[in-house]
Amino acid sequence: MASIVLGYDFGVMSGASLYIKKDLKITDVQLEILMGVMNLYSLIGAFAAGRTSDWICRRFTVVFAAAIFFVGSLLMGFAVSYAMLMAGRFVVGVGVGYAIVIAPVYTAEAASRGLLMSFPDFFINLGILLGYVSNYAFARLPLHLGWRVMLGIGAAPSALLALMVFVMPESPRWLVKNGRLADARAVLEKTSGTPEEAAARLADIKAAAGIPKDVDGDVVTVPKARNSNETQVWKELILSPTPAMRWILLSALGIHFFQQASGIDSVVLYSPRVFKSAGITSDNKLLGTTCAVGVTKTLFILVAVFLLDRVGRRPLLLCSAGGMMVSLLGLGTGLTVVGHHPGAKIPWAVALSIASTLAYVAFFSIGLGPITGVYTSEIFPLQVRALGFGVGVACNRLTSGVISMTFLSLSKAITIGGSFFLYAGIAALGCVFFFTYLPETRGRTLEEEMGKLFGMADSIMADQGTRG
Repeated sequence: MASIVLGYDFGVMSGASLYIKKDLKITDVQLEILMGVMNLYSLIGAFAAGRTSDWICRRFTVVFAAAIFFVGSLLMGFAVSYAMLMAGRFVVGVGVGYAIVIAPVYTAEAASRGLLMSFPDFFINLGILLGYVSNYAFARLPLHLGWRVMLGIGAAPSALLALMVFVMPESPRWLVKNGRLADARAVLEKTSGTPEEAAARLADIKAAAGIPKDVDGDVVTVPKARNSNETQVWKELILSPTPAMRWILLSALGIHFFQQASGIDSVVLYSPRVFKSAGITSDNKLLGTTCAVGVTKTLFILVAVFLLDRVGRRPLLLCSAGGMMVSLLGLGTGLTVVGHHPGAKIPWAVALSIASTLAYVAFFSIGLGPITGVYTSEIFPLQVRALGFGVGVACNRLTSGVISMTFLSLSKAITIGGSFFLYAGIAALGCVFFFTYLPETRGRTLEEEMGKLFGMADSIMADQGTRG
């Protein structure tokens, strides 16, 4: 539900922006700021989510995020000016930052990570699709009413999310980290296949939290040496990281950067503009083709759902980045040909542009889309996991904000086709980064094996550097 709300707020702006520009009579620069600034606002929520979730628990942080979404959606729905609309985007942006961190962190602390961790991205895409459908459904309302209904209706799922969270169990890792072993044991017994599996998972989590194996009881004291305060967490992760921790941090930052820098938000937010540049002029056809993008993006997430734990992270990432690069080259070619023949209808170039867009979102959805969240939440140790995921998401949102707030200006400067050629080059660099820098994490436990994986790999790199 958190991901649906998040996705809806992104997707709905794609079509709503057409009518906001007409109704409020704003410029392209104002429009691209409105579209992309929410990503920068989400940095506030992304950084605050880690500390909040460690303080008040994972579940209630989701409730807090839902309340923020609810208020922001109402502000946008009742906006009477550009300034009020921007205020609503600010509030929703903070909620986006919270949701994009806390939902994957909570889900990562479950049993079947690959399958469950792909759910947030699937539902983000379902939310985006619902936003596109909302555009199509309410486009026939009067100009001053249609876009306000599109934005304001997002308050309804936010309220439902807040109510649903109260029937969910708390994260067993958060409970252990706070010394509540009996509560953690109860949750693990419900979410494990056998009592033996539950006991083994509890022992692993206790070890990661620094609780001795022989210490037991309903509530225990977590050793202060391992129960790091905020300053110590920042020191371990950013200020003075070990070589292995530095590799983990750079891996997280890299995968988040390339996910957004390869242009996905330009397609999600500006797909009507892209298709208009390809030669489609009718609003209904523009929104209908945009819905096809949403359907494709959502359906191909299911491929990742079933392959993540079977194939592994690296093969899907490499296939995804390579396919995105080829698709972006095709899209850039189609748009460039159409742009060089204004007023002329070139069916093959239009078809190439549409097919390349659909292929691009399909390749994104089978790899780079869902795996970014999975990989980031897997690789960080327990003590720095919430902050680490927050730092990764902050990089993600900052990159997304830059991409979405510059697309229209970039398109005017180097043409819209040139923009997608640029994104293709970035996708190619991402493919190289994934191949050379990211180890496979499939089947590794969060607590012990992940640290060994990066520690061993770090040692290997150091040995190679010494030999060289």
